[in-house]
Amino acid sequence: MKGKYRIIVENKKIKYDFEIRRNLTVIKGDSATGKTTLVDMIAEYYENGINSGIHLRCSRNCAILEGRNWETMLSAFQESILFIDEGNSFVRTPEFATAIQKTTNYYVIVSREPLPSLPYSVTEIYGIRDSQKYGTLKQTYNELYHIYGNYAPEKGVIPTLVVTEDSGAGFQFFDGICKKNDLACASASGKSNIYQLVKAQIEESSILIIADGAAFGSEMEKVCSLMRAKKELCLYLPESFEWLILKSGILKDKGVENILSEPCEYIDSNTYLSWERFFTTLLVEKTKGTYLAYKKQALNTAYLEEHIKTLILKQMKGISLEKQ
Repeated sequence: MKGKYRIIVENKKIKYDFEIRRNLTVIKGDSATGKTTLVDMIAEYYENGINSGIHLRCSRNCAILEGRNWETMLSAFQESILFIDEGNSFVRTPEFATAIQKTTNYYVIVSREPLPSLPYSVTEIYGIRDSQKYGTLKQTYNELYHIYGNYAPEKGVIPTLVVTEDSGAGFQFFDGICKKNDLACASASGKSNIYQLVKAQIEESSILIIADGAAFGSEMEKVCSLMRAKKELCLYLPESFEWLILKSGILKDKGVENILSEPCEYIDSNTYLSWERFFTTLLVEKTKGTYLAYKKQALNTAYLEEHIKTLILKQMKGISLEKQ
């Protein structure tokens, strides 16, 4: 399944109106914020339809996945949007992460706790708030909002330490640039290691974390706690390093530009559980047989050539890794 979907759920008292655009969406928030109410309304509509007093509008089937028989239930759904309420502990298991791979569904998961088994994007973590768009009308209108807002730097950042998520081509690219500019660069060898690595280096004067935003959602809560403790800690979260290369325009490919303008219309959840895998495949395919041939584990030195490197770094707005 691919594309973005608007979902409107309402009864006489409350209305939810939101859009999802990836196969994994997480709704966070404290109790009494309306998370469970949303799931309950969808469940009621699925069971009783219009007789429930609930109206649901979406171009895809919306249903609930729950209980100890969730695997059997899952096998019955295709190209549906499945909502999972908190309390269903199976969403935190490797078995669930494996089961939803290669499925054609989208999943909306209510969870106050991070879900490290799932590669969900930082841009697809939401809370629910009352927008009060209807003023004094009796019906309460609720909408989703991004929990973490804009994590891009507000002013110029010149780090003394750069921490990358991976140890392959991305690290090798930034390490090569850092060495030429007397900056330190360290690989965390995985997103789950970033928190501890940065915490150990917290006395460093200025730290920049570079990670794949497409799958970094489960780490945001911990890393944000470090950011609250240290003002000189900055996050740069492109979809992935491969996305950053594609975005730089060095390929001069109109098809790539079209994909980057609306990725959700091209990335099929049946093939790619997380978007960063799609961008890796796309870059490999587009550069195959050229001097820019890309391999994830070992950086092609062509990417460190001056004009190419400059185009890539230009995408990192507000961040400077080179001496002026």
